[in-house]
Amino acid sequence: MANLCALAAGIVSTASVSRTYAGQVTEAPRPVSHRPSVVDRIKEVGKHRVAFSVEFYPPRDEAAEARLWRAARVFEPLRPAFVSCTYGAGGSTRDRTVRVVRELAQETTLLPVAHMTAVGHSVAELRALVGAFADCGITNMLALRGDPQGGVHNEWIKHPDGLGYAVDLVELIRGLGDFHVGVASFPEGHPRALDVEHDTANLIAKLRAGAEYSITQMFFDVDDYLRLRDRVVAADPELGAKPIIPGLMPITSLRTVRRQVELSGSQIPPTLLERLTAAAGDGPQESRDEVRKIGIELATDMSTRLLAEGVPCLHFCTLNFAKATSEVLSNLGVTVPV
Repeated sequence: MANLCALAAGIVSTASVSRTYAGQVTEAPRPVSHRPSVVDRIKEVGKHRVAFSVEFYPPRDEAAEARLWRAARVFEPLRPAFVSCTYGAGGSTRDRTVRVVRELAQETTLLPVAHMTAVGHSVAELRALVGAFADCGITNMLALRGDPQGGVHNEWIKHPDGLGYAVDLVELIRGLGDFHVGVASFPEGHPRALDVEHDTANLIAKLRAGAEYSITQMFFDVDDYLRLRDRVVAADPELGAKPIIPGLMPITSLRTVRRQVELSGSQIPPTLLERLTAAAGDGPQESRDEVRKIGIELATDMSTRLLAEGVPCLHFCTLNFAKATSEVLSNLGVTVPV
């Protein structure tokens, strides 16, 4: 019964292969993507207009779910190259991630990308999760090591029957069928990396294992992105040709952005933090309108420069809100196609 979803989506071939699903080896069709890959979609969209994508979070309650769907309906007519759905720290949102990605695939024209993390999962569970996505037509996945509960700075503990690194997850997914896999990259270097050279080597390993592109952790200094791109090209020009998609978050609240950088390990440049702090004011409630003006202006300026530097796509962390990202896109000339 599970494969009816995939068959309805029109992405499964008639050739059968052995697949481990929920810990048991069964005969199942190997998925063949008639949905485009992220890279193909970016190339197609980029021929005619600015290619962009958006990131959603799995909702925690009904109100949050309604907000996600309002945002999805705002972005859908703008025709993003793809949309992604994150996976909670410690693997905490697995079921909700699967459901949201499935519904995005079935109920919209959007191309969904499912985040997958190694943290907290056995190999059998990861295989089952790939199968769950494939059964509903999801063939684009973002393979992440994942953060432990509480954020990137907490201790990362490998599952006794799991995987230790994102490169292992890339290899696992690629070995299970005809899937398109992306990975994360870190303009400032991953917080757990020894240095940026070590971090760059890790990214190269993931690309060499079969990742087709990377999406960066959010950043607020374009030069950090450009230095990352230069390091990858210098290390391996062929792999450096694979898209490195910059991750951007239009700032609308000082409190929110501080929480996001705390969880992710990224940094707010001191001069920007001073501007945001001054705009927020000293009162019990921050002046969000003033903070928001700076955030929209910054995201627009960063996007403009990144596009001038030839980035293939802009990826926006939306926190399931559409307004701020829509304003930035409007500033860039992205409107509903006629």
